[in-house]
Amino acid sequence: MNIKQAAEMFDLTVEAIRYYERVGVIPPVKRDKNGYRVFTKRDLNWIFLAKSLRNAGLSIESLIEFASLSQLEGDERLAQKDILKEQLNELDEKITEMTKVRELLQYKIETYDDHIAKFRTGNLSDDEIEELWKMKHFKKKTDMEEE
Repeated sequence: MNIKQAAEMFDLTVEAIRYYERVGVIPPVKRDKNGYRVFTKRDLNWIFLAKSLRNAGLSIESLIEFASLSQLEGDERLAQKDILKEQLNELDEKITEMTKVRELLQYKIETYDDHIAKFRTGNLSDDEIEELWKMKHFKKKTDMEEE
């Protein structure tokens, strides 16, 4: 497979793939006798992994380290797993936070009309409204542990 096909497959630009290879986000891709890149399944896996990890928030520097470790032998290569574990933990934290924000948005949508109606009729003042940050669904984990 050539670079244009690989770029189309993963919805990337040819320039992005060249950049990934140049800085070491993906290992070097073999070339044919004319100097054109020839992508193997292994190379395509690397592109897919790099794109996925970037979308999840992994830095270019971490991706470079991850790719560099793949070219080592022995136990040093096991550090790749640590990078993956760390990224998984960070992603789990983001998902937890995003879930809380989703619940907050859902709550605000569900109660919006009622709150607006109460404000308009004077049945709810600024001093009487709920304190969102104190509601159990939206508290930080550390706040709940202190109680």
